[in-house]
Parts: sequence; C-alpha cells; structure tokens
Amino acid sequence: MRLNMAVSGDLDDKVALPGYDRAKVRPGVVHLGVGAFHRAHQAAIFDAALRSGDLRWGIVGVSLRSAGVRDQLAPQDGLYTLVVREGDEQQLRIIGAVADMLVAPEDPAAVVAALAAADTHLVTLTVTEKGYKLDPSSGSLREDDSDVAADLASLAAPRTAPGFIVAALAKRRAAGLLPFTAISCDNLPHNGGRLKQAVLTMARAHDATLADWIEANGAFPQTMVDRIVPATTDEDIAALAATLGVEDRGMVKTEPFCQWVIEDHFAGERPDFAALGVQLTKAVPPWEDAKLRLLNGAHSGLAYLGGLAGIDFVDQMVARDDARHFVETLWDEAQTTLSPPPGLDIASYRKALMARFANSALQHRTRQIAMDGSQKLPQRLLAPIAARQEAGASSPALCLAVAAWMRWQGGVEDSGARYTVDDPLADRTASALAGCGSTEERVDALLTIDSIFPKALAADSGFRADVTQWLNILENEGALAALSRV
Repeated sequence: MRLNMAVSGDLDDKVALPGYDRAKVRPGVVHLGVGAFHRAHQAAIFDAALRSGDLRWGIVGVSLRSAGVRDQLAPQDGLYTLVVREGDEQQLRIIGAVADMLVAPEDPAAVVAALAAADTHLVTLTVTEKGYKLDPSSGSLREDDSDVAADLASLAAPRTAPGFIVAALAKRRAAGLLPFTAISCDNLPHNGGRLKQAVLTMARAHDATLADWIEANGAFPQTMVDRIVPATTDEDIAALAATLGVEDRGMVKTEPFCQWVIEDHFAGERPDFAALGVQLTKAVPPWEDAKLRLLNGAHSGLAYLGGLAGIDFVDQMVARDDARHFVETLWDEAQTTLSPPPGLDIASYRKALMARFANSALQHRTRQIAMDGSQKLPQRLLAPIAARQEAGASSPALCLAVAAWMRWQGGVEDSGARYTVDDPLADRTASALAGCGSTEERVDALLTIDSIFPKALAADSGFRADVTQWLNILENEGALAALSRV
C-alpha cells in the first residue's frame, strides 16, 4: 500500500504528520525543479509555515523535464516522508506542503497559469546550475542553446525557466498584478542577479517595456542554501516501508543541518521567514562564498578523487587521514579568499562541515557530487584559485581538485573500471581531449574551454604548471598517491 491521505492518519505513532487542513491551503509558492533537494529544504520550511497556521504557502511543484517526481507523488496525494539521519538516529516527518504537481513539457500553459495566478507570491528554483542556460564563466544567457533560442523566438510554449518566468510576468502585468519574487536556490554565484539578468534578456527579446516593468517592480533576491541531500535508493524506500507499513516512493533523506540565507528584498508577500529559522540579510555574498568555496569546493575535490579511487561515499573518504588532510589544506587555501560575515565563525564552520561529511548515515555518493562538474568548477574551485594567484599565492590542494576533475573527464577509474561522464559539456571535453598525447596537451586542451576557465587564469603559467604536475601524478600513480603528497 502506498502512502496517501487515506492511510496517513494511521501513522501518527510512527511519524510526525502535517497537522493542518490541507484542503484550506492556498498555493502561494510555485517551485521550478521539484527534486530531492527542494523536498528536503525549501518544501520543509514552507511546510513549517503551514504548521504554524499560515496557510498561504502551499507549493505548486513544476518539473521542467521529466514526469518522474509527479509520478512518485501523485498516487500519494503529494505526501512524502522527510527522513533526517544522523549516526544511528533518524526522525520521520510527513511533508504536506506540495498541493499540486505539473510537468512542463506536458502542459506549458498550465505552468504559466500557475505562475501568473494571483495567489502566487514566491517562485523558487532548484533547477541545478545547468538549468539556467547560462554560460558558467560569464553568466550570460546561452543564446546558442536550442531551448533558449526557441523561447527567444516565441513564448507560446516556454521551454526554459527564464522563459516560463517571463511568460508569466507578461500575463501578470496584463492582469494588473504585481510581479512575484523569484528566488534562485541553486549554487550559482550571485544567483539572484544571474537569474534577473537571464529574465531581463529574455523579456527584452519580446517586449522592452515588459523588461523595464520587471526591472522596476520585480525582486530577485540573492540566496544561499545548505543541506546535504543524497540520492534516495531502493534500499532506503524498503527500509522506510518496513518502519511505516506503507510504501513511500517520494521519500527524501537528509541531515539535521539546514540553512537558508535570503537577501531581504521582496516584491510582495512572504512568510515569517525569521520565525522559520531563515536568515534575512542585506549581504548574501559573504555567506555564499563561504559555502561554495568550503563545503562545495571540498565536496568536489572529494568526489573526483574518491571516484577515481573507487571510493563510493564521502564519509569513507574523510575516514582516511590523507583525505582529511587534503580537505583541511583546501580549506586553509580557500579561507584566505573569504570575508566572513558577522555571525559566521570559520573555525567552527569548518569543524561542523567535517562532522557533516563524516555522517555515515547519509551515504552521500561521490559520483552524485561529481555530476555537472563543468558548471560547478568556476565558483567552487577556480574563483578562489584566481584570487590567490592575484595575491601571489599558490594553491596546491585546490589545483589538485581541478586536476582530478580533468582526470575524471577520461571516464576511467584508477582500477581501469569505466563510467559515463555525466556533464552537459561531456562531449566538449571529450572532443578537446581527443588526440592529445601528453599530460601537458590534455591540460592545454581543457584550459581552452573558456566557458569553464576564465582566460586570465588559463593563461597563468603558475596555475597551468601546478595543474599539470598534479594531473601527471594522477595519471601515473593514482588518486590515493596524489592525496598522500598533499
């Protein structure tokens, strides 16, 4: 039997139930990209708002590509279990905030209508870095992308997140409604500004006065989100079914830690975020840089080195002394490029991060983190390296992480086992590497991809030499040997 409204009342001795009348919930949020991260992070916070008695914050979830999440949640009346794990302990809570699910390719008009509805005050996004259709280096809209080109030509049936937002804002203006607040919750540098730039570029292609209206009245606050959310496995679903007595195909698992920092700039109504534990601030970038360069930067380094070494999980990596030393060294380097905001003690933050990495209950796969590396490198690793190069400082651990990404593009573990490189630029990196004979040639070929590597950094002889040295060690001795040399 599947989890649903009819059976959920029988589970109150096993799991925390929503506790509010879902029939009275109004859909105040449209979320683009209803993956596991959203369901473990923003949806849990909006669910807490509903539990507090503010019933304006139900969620209309939108999948921009596949029907997978809709098909998981529809038989369950939108309910799913949030499983919070730490060590041998876990807490179970049923989330009821998802009021409806739409699949954009099936009915783009329904998505535009939901975004344009008078009750919609917030539009949140977790579409991953590649979902914004932006050049990773410059942040400009990729007008050569086929979906972007289609939306620039016509918004009758949008295909992209910026396209849907512009189409909906046009309908809102025509109806005399104010814009909604659009909140990017992805790991993009200056994510609010980049989303705004993409939306305004799309709007100006259709109606300059619409773009001016959006710029004058809309809001695209910058944000930082932090919660580790590993992929759910069949074993996770089976274990939860054994506990609850019903099957939940939409469950998500996560850690206790949850952080959301939002720039205090909104176009209209919002929940009492402060009461929900969300930090409102005038300056998000210092928080964002700390998270991207410490948590995410270390995660990427661990993912590529661990993946090459055939190590499946992050906790298995940081159980090794050499990997812990690598992480601490990377943090030492990245920390020098930060300007910590008031309230963020870097030493305490680093200690907490290492404890989170070591949480074996999460089973966070290195290969999951290794996905889409071309979209992640610029903000996680290359930005702190560039800052240190300008200051005349080398970055051996950060450069090892970049070299490990380069090695990862070959699709072969140190053991000889093969894997598929899961990245939107996988064809581009494979083409660049084709025919390269030496390590130096491989480094040079990859550094020419200017959508990943800023030209100034790619031309820096010290950076190039450091990465080449590490890649040579990785190719000839393996990832674990490289770790031992840090």
